[in-house]
Amino acid sequence: MARKLDSLARVRDLDLNDLRVFVRVVDRGGFAGAARELGVPTSTVSRTIARLEASAGTRLLQRTPRSVHATSEGRAIYASVSEALGTLERAARALEPATRRPKGVLRVTAPTDIGSSFLADVAVAFGERYPLVQIDLVLTNRAVNLVDEGFDVAVRAATRLADSSLVAKKVGELEHGLYASPRYIESHGAPPSPRELGDHRCIVFRAKDLAKTWRVYDDKETLEVLVRAHMGGDDFSYIRAAVLAGGGIALMPRLVCAKDEEAGRLVRVLPAFEAKGAVLYVLYPSAAHVPARVTAFRDFVAAAFDARLGRL
Repeated sequence: MARKLDSLARVRDLDLNDLRVFVRVVDRGGFAGAARELGVPTSTVSRTIARLEASAGTRLLQRTPRSVHATSEGRAIYASVSEALGTLERAARALEPATRRPKGVLRVTAPTDIGSSFLADVAVAFGERYPLVQIDLVLTNRAVNLVDEGFDVAVRAATRLADSSLVAKKVGELEHGLYASPRYIESHGAPPSPRELGDHRCIVFRAKDLAKTWRVYDDKETLEVLVRAHMGGDDFSYIRAAVLAGGGIALMPRLVCAKDEEAGRLVRVLPAFEAKGAVLYVLYPSAAHVPARVTAFRDFVAAAFDARLGRL
């Protein structure tokens, strides 16, 4: 009890803004994550912690090359102030929402195909809307650990999300359509029904031995068509490029192909038929203390998704 009272006494003499930075460092497990959330350089966070430790007269954080942990004194001060600071910040957001201008570096990870075909445009438009935000977009098909690797947001396509502490915002369904290039249609024609797809050169996504069953439907029926393809790949960016080159017909997400279809570079084959795909999500680490740039990006992606598909 005496130790806790001593910690509380020290807290009264510490700067509130410095304590806010300290709480962020503990929450994020490091200086870099706290700096990204606060929208300031890492060096600023480091200087703030040094000033806070000097004021407290004790070391609050134990630093190693790979991690940062609170000392016993740091844990005591964190326990004293973190909840109160969270309450103050929530009250400030409720009273002055217009002042929460998105700012700082936003680190985003996304699959290669969604990133190159959709998010590149979104990032440019988002930057024009929010000029104080700098976007660092990392494209990878690997399942990234947002907290450990220091990302603010992930955009992911999944049929089912694994149990996680991440907050998931559903953006929309990634419906698929059948696509070919005008060059392919001119040379080979278009199948009159899905049953004739087997007579055409097809390109498949993640198929063992290049054999894939496409399950397509219209407003009257659902058909399962076994396709034995002559080409395949594990990334829709490659499949889209192969289709654009005249390689054949592929079943691809409409989101990936929307701009090419709008420009006439790709043609919908059997446009009455579609196939269900994965669900697109925006994920971020926590529902508490979400930076304004994260919520702004989340909502911007959802609006851009609806606008992109709504034009077709």
